[in-house]
Amino acid sequence: MDADSKPAGQPAPNGFLDKYFGLTANGTDVRTEALAGLTTFLTMAYIIFVNPAILSKAGMDQGAVFVATCLAAAVCSIVMGLYANYPLALAPGMGLNAFFAFTVVLTYKYTWQQALGAVFLSGVLFFILSVTGLREYIINQIPRNLKYAIGAGVGLFLGIIALENAKIIVAHPATLVTLGPLNVAGPLLCLLGFILIVALHARRIHGATLIGILVVGIIGLPLGLSQFHGIVSMPPSLAPTFLQLDFSRTFELGFIIVVFSILMIDVFDNAGTLIAVTEKAGFVDKNGNVPRMKQALISDSFAAMFGASIGTSTTTSYIESAAGVEAGGRTGLTAVFVGILFLLALFFSPLAGLIPAYASAAALLFVACAMASLLANMDWDDVTEAAPAVIAAITMPLTYSIATGIGLGFITYALVKLIAGKYKDVSIAVGALALIFAIKLILVPGG
Repeated sequence: MDADSKPAGQPAPNGFLDKYFGLTANGTDVRTEALAGLTTFLTMAYIIFVNPAILSKAGMDQGAVFVATCLAAAVCSIVMGLYANYPLALAPGMGLNAFFAFTVVLTYKYTWQQALGAVFLSGVLFFILSVTGLREYIINQIPRNLKYAIGAGVGLFLGIIALENAKIIVAHPATLVTLGPLNVAGPLLCLLGFILIVALHARRIHGATLIGILVVGIIGLPLGLSQFHGIVSMPPSLAPTFLQLDFSRTFELGFIIVVFSILMIDVFDNAGTLIAVTEKAGFVDKNGNVPRMKQALISDSFAAMFGASIGTSTTTSYIESAAGVEAGGRTGLTAVFVGILFLLALFFSPLAGLIPAYASAAALLFVACAMASLLANMDWDDVTEAAPAVIAAITMPLTYSIATGIGLGFITYALVKLIAGKYKDVSIAVGALALIFAIKLILVPGG
């Protein structure tokens, strides 16, 4: 059947692209996929400004991280599109970048090169879990409430980082933290940016987060809070972070815990994103199965390894991909277009200098709110399920450590269940993890 004789309302075939991605079979076309890719890119483009700002706290070269962020997002989104044929875009993950900088490097005192090594090894383990099917077993063994608590706790951790970076909360000798001065521009502009981002999201405006960041960044120009260095230039050098992996502490217990923590967050984050986006696109069958699951997971594990190799924290699937699906994206061509746009973003590095700490903090605060909403999904009726999950969530920001929060959550869960006589709820995997975390906290207290 030629294009002229196709039934009304069906998209016309697009040659090679139609055959490779199955555009017609999925009720889409190149134009729709391109618009969907642009939509997804606009919703997640803030990461090219926020990620370098966070990782620079760990001592990494901000220009190199900017390039690594763009390249990781570009290459890995294209790999996802070509290999798994899903409209899933990837980039360095929020929460994981904070864990990398503030916990692994600044709190645990690993170098950023060693932290990159941990990210790479977590990607290797993710790959092994993906190809062997062990990933599903591990996810199924982890209590549901703890899964939600980990995601929400990461959000709360991002929240306290955002408030601290914007000087909205400051240290206090008696109460640990207190409200900072709100009669100065930085904190006020952070709150303005946050309010703007939330309001624009409520109006369903694509690129709301990016718009909020840029608006308050521009407002800061005449106030001397940000600097304008132009718009377009050649990309900075990637050399300061390229292949800077350090595996010298691989067999230390603390390092193994770091790798495991990165892996766990990535696995749960990826699983939630994959299910949410494929359900929205209508790919999930009546039994809840996701087609081409293995290809998607392998793509995600490749992303972690590739991102670490060029100099960024864990690269993973983005829930913002749902915006592109809502705009009509149904195939991997959407992800390919996202990748192309991230490649073009390499030439807009001067804009990164326009984004001061208070502007990126506004975006972090919004992401924190979105992630904290996972607490609503928890089972609150069983106190032996709810209490350990709450411990996991609130100790992440209060100890300034995602890994510590995860560990205390598992330890509390196992002990509460055993003492309450519900020992059957403690699987071998959960018991083993609780024991490992307990040993780590005993041998390395406070770190």
